[in-house]
Amino acid sequence: MKKSLVGRIFFFTVAVFAFLLTAEQGWSCTSVMVSGKATKDGRPIMFKNRDTGNTDNLMTVVQGEKYKYIGIAAAKDLAPRDIWAGHNEVGFAIMNTLSYNLNKESELNGSNEGVIMRRALEICATLKDFENMLDTMPKPLNTSANYGVMDAQGGCAYYETDNKGYVKFDTNDPKVAPNGYLIRTNFSYTGVPERSKGTERYLAISDFMLRAAFSGKIDYDYMLRNIPRNLTHGLTKMNLYDYMPADDSTPKIFPFRDFIPRYQSACTVLVQGVKRGESPLLTVSWTIVGSPMTTVAIPLCILPSGKFPEVVQRGKNGYSELCHDGLELKKVLFPLEIGSNTDYIDLSKLINKQGTGIMQKIIPIENEIKSRGLDLITKAREKGKFDKGMDDYYSWVDNFVRDSYATNFKLYSNEK
Repeated sequence: MKKSLVGRIFFFTVAVFAFLLTAEQGWSCTSVMVSGKATKDGRPIMFKNRDTGNTDNLMTVVQGEKYKYIGIAAAKDLAPRDIWAGHNEVGFAIMNTLSYNLNKESELNGSNEGVIMRRALEICATLKDFENMLDTMPKPLNTSANYGVMDAQGGCAYYETDNKGYVKFDTNDPKVAPNGYLIRTNFSYTGVPERSKGTERYLAISDFMLRAAFSGKIDYDYMLRNIPRNLTHGLTKMNLYDYMPADDSTPKIFPFRDFIPRYQSACTVLVQGVKRGESPLLTVSWTIVGSPMTTVAIPLCILPSGKFPEVVQRGKNGYSELCHDGLELKKVLFPLEIGSNTDYIDLSKLINKQGTGIMQKIIPIENEIKSRGLDLITKAREKGKFDKGMDDYYSWVDNFVRDSYATNFKLYSNEK
């Protein structure tokens, strides 16, 4: 990175906060890239909380041109044409956040992001491969995005990419990432500060990550448990836990805009990479397919058998069971039918002092899934590969998720 760019980063950070109050909301995302040098176990992390108008998502397993990959896709995208985050069998992982301040305003919103990520998962093994892909693609690239990219060789970086090219920000460079991590919401450091968006979420996640770094808590589980369900507003500092209702008997409607989890939050993907020398097949995508306020995380890997949980894939009705169960629960959280209904949440149904809130009830389900999954993943890391135990675990996950949602929420998608 050029020395002049470091100065631009400082100037941009100051400018972003100066223009904070004018930032607009868009279909967007919150993301973090963490170097393996900064995590408790030495494995790099790629985190994305996806916000989009299309909240009907699923996970897909695809044999690409060169590599097999798993990724998040829209249920309506049957091919799929676009992938919004994922990793492949050689440990390459990619995600994006839309950037509103890179290209000229007349060409602001590119439409090629999902295509670029799908193609990268098909053919890329390293950061260098991704750079070569962007360099050789026809211009304009028709994109305006921050791409987070990770590989099995320890590479971990953001690429602020516009129609003409990109600027790389390396998490392994202490001049660029002094604490070993970088954050992007919906602006780029190399863009125009006045057009920044997602600054409220940027403030929230910046505060969280700084506290995590200083307390030595940067690991996959701490991030996965806390970031997607963070109820502290980055700008106002309002913490909704301070307003927790006694129970869920009476609706308590609260403003709910520009928190990290939002009405538009469609999924969360945290890819935990591998240490140098580990098999790339030990890469894990801890994935919440659906709203993180109503659905649970499942560790997803590319197994030799091809086994994959049914509840996160496209089922016979064309969608993910787990995602749709979460969408049904989200209707309870956002009960208003007129006006700006997506900006107001019934807090009593989300969290309450009796512990009957939807988000409170999914946590024990998720904890059991993660605990059993981590035990198998730890054993696989010791052996250097996954065995049939992971196949059996995915069968258990399907049954456990279905039974848990039916028991706790009296609903089920009726797709078995």
